[in-house]
Amino acid sequence: MRATFIYAAGDIRVTDAPDPEIVEPTDALVQVTRACVCGSDLHQYHSPLETPGGRSIGHELIGVVTEVGAEVTTLTKGDFVIAPFAISCGVCEFCRAGLQTACANGGFWNDARLGTAGCQAEAARVPLADGTLVKVPGIDPASADESLLASLLTLSDVYGTGWHAAHTAGVVAGDTVAVIGDGAVGLLAVLSAKQLGAERIILMGRHESRTDLGREFGATDVVAERGRDGIDTVLELTKGGAGKVLEAVGLLPAYEQAVGIVRPGGAIARVGVPQYDNGPIGWSFFSKNTTLTGGPAPARAYLEQLLPAVLDGTVNPGKVFDRTISLEDTPQGYAAMDAREALKVMIRP
Repeated sequence: MRATFIYAAGDIRVTDAPDPEIVEPTDALVQVTRACVCGSDLHQYHSPLETPGGRSIGHELIGVVTEVGAEVTTLTKGDFVIAPFAISCGVCEFCRAGLQTACANGGFWNDARLGTAGCQAEAARVPLADGTLVKVPGIDPASADESLLASLLTLSDVYGTGWHAAHTAGVVAGDTVAVIGDGAVGLLAVLSAKQLGAERIILMGRHESRTDLGREFGATDVVAERGRDGIDTVLELTKGGAGKVLEAVGLLPAYEQAVGIVRPGGAIARVGVPQYDNGPIGWSFFSKNTTLTGGPAPARAYLEQLLPAVLDGTVNPGKVFDRTISLEDTPQGYAAMDAREALKVMIRP
């Protein structure tokens, strides 16, 4: 099969790779219908680490089951499925608590311990298939509407991650929420906050095409300034800060901005993968009685809750995809996202 590998910073190639095979009786094989490039993939794209033999990449997919192991009980060949970005057993204490990203038996894509490869490929082996995959009846990818496929794909990661930010921050009806970041996760955090009843949603972003989509998803205000200027603007707009702050960037200045704009007694939920080891937790944080939450989103925990509104068209999170490419063009997709020429790129194998 063909699959995407990263060799060094900026060096993405699509090459031949072994076809996936059933290894454990709890495995399933999935033919990939759609995959995509994630903002977190760009962190690897920027990494100075070199892998001479290449390393497969990608962690979001929807597709069709082509084979199941002998112990798989909930799936059969031909099922259309969504694969969250974390592999989870569904039965351990963490999975039962809805924290599948901490599964005692699972892990992630591109995980040597589990033997998983990346999802930007023609096919994938899915360990712990009963716990990981979510079957969506009635979907024929050959005839399904492209916008529906795009929205279903967001459930593998970015929609669930945006929802995780709003959910863990405790967004409720009437809240004032600030969202930092106008990438796909930030925009879907806006959508999620709106679904949970937020009255005012301030989106901090400076790319007009993205913030326009943010307004469509429910943002009431857009703040383009960064740093101290951005903090001062939000403090003025809110008369003292936002009660819930959703940080969807993962860079230290974004976290510092979150600390600067959160209202006393408020909450910050971080879902941007942090690219730093240390951030302010001293007086600027402590003095406000701030709650810090978030983390890797257990997308599997939210998937079935979010799925009905996607299927009936009540929400259209797939609008975050603004470019679709072939698998062979994946390197160009990375370059486009890195140059901010594309918000989020969908891959059609």
